[in-house]
Amino acid sequence: MTAETTTSPLEGRIPWAAMAGIIATVTVFAVAQGLTYPLLSFILERQGTTPGLIGLSAAMTPLGFIVSAPIIPALVRRVGAARLAILCSILAAAALAAIAFTQDVWAWMPLRFLLGFFANPLYVISETWLISIAPARRLGRIMGLYSSIVSGGFAIGPLSLGLVGSEGWSPFTIGIVAFLLCGLIVLAVVPRLPKMPHEDKATSVHGFFALASLLLFAVFTAAAFEQTLLSLFAVYGAALGSTEGRIASLITCFIAGNAVLQILLGRMAERSGSMRTLLFCALACVAGCLLLPLSFSSWLIWPLVFVWGGASFGIYTMALIQLGERFTGQALIAGNAAFAFVWGIGGIVGSPTTGLAMQLVGHQGLPLSLGLLCCVLAVLLMAQRRRVYRGT
Repeated sequence: MTAETTTSPLEGRIPWAAMAGIIATVTVFAVAQGLTYPLLSFILERQGTTPGLIGLSAAMTPLGFIVSAPIIPALVRRVGAARLAILCSILAAAALAAIAFTQDVWAWMPLRFLLGFFANPLYVISETWLISIAPARRLGRIMGLYSSIVSGGFAIGPLSLGLVGSEGWSPFTIGIVAFLLCGLIVLAVVPRLPKMPHEDKATSVHGFFALASLLLFAVFTAAAFEQTLLSLFAVYGAALGSTEGRIASLITCFIAGNAVLQILLGRMAERSGSMRTLLFCALACVAGCLLLPLSFSSWLIWPLVFVWGGASFGIYTMALIQLGERFTGQALIAGNAAFAFVWGIGGIVGSPTTGLAMQLVGHQGLPLSLGLLCCVLAVLLMAQRRRVYRGT
């Protein structure tokens, strides 16, 4: 069901309270998620766990995203969106508490899988709610604001470890309380939220691939780009003789661009169109890959990675805006679930593939792989625009 066939009853007004509640829910959840990745890695490293096993443990969370995504539309229809979101926040808190109790890498494998499995429905439901109630004329800036705040939440998670450390129950308590707080926020804003649509034909996650394969490839690109750069940029910088402090600062600058520039890109989408802005983001990422080897040792690397961060995550933001512009009802729920499914795949596939490229061609395999991926996306977007102009 496409957006052109319906008119939102909220078109004339902006439900700020409901939107604030939704964004607050996902932001708090993002803080908890952003906390768990480095926290568990630090603990495993202290235990003498091998890097390969640490990476395998971390991969369990996106695997949970992948496995849960196809069943989310059916769960929403059967359980109800609000009840499912509250239940998932409680179960995620329980999974994190179990992780804190066990402190064993092999026990953490299924628990981290469950953490991703329970987290995913909350993201899907929240994004569906937000797209459903956002007025079409302001969809770009609202989704840009959403992306910026959630990105900031992910960044706050690791920073909180600097305050409480990575030992004992204190960091786990922050995560557990954050998960439970999500359920309380949802409970508070439920009266202001729309019911998930049930009147139109149900669309499966698998069926959505045929409806918007290019959008899903854009999500895959954004996920692979972000996860690859965050995991392998240190290897790239070390090969060029950069210090750990400088590399960490550059990654922070990348994340800052990710968070700060989404609102600007959202406004750009409202003025120029989301597909045109999506193409701009893809081409900006290609340019960043080309300029990285030339600017890495100069001061130009700082504005480069800042813009790079904004453009790379802007691909996902533009895909979300397109989703809201083109789909409603059951197709919108399935689309958000499909986005989560593909994001998980991109997160798992991106880093190993680029790592293999770096083994084969050296450290420049990082910008080469990422640039090639974004180039393919840009070519596909231009081909689609050409077909639209020709009326086919």
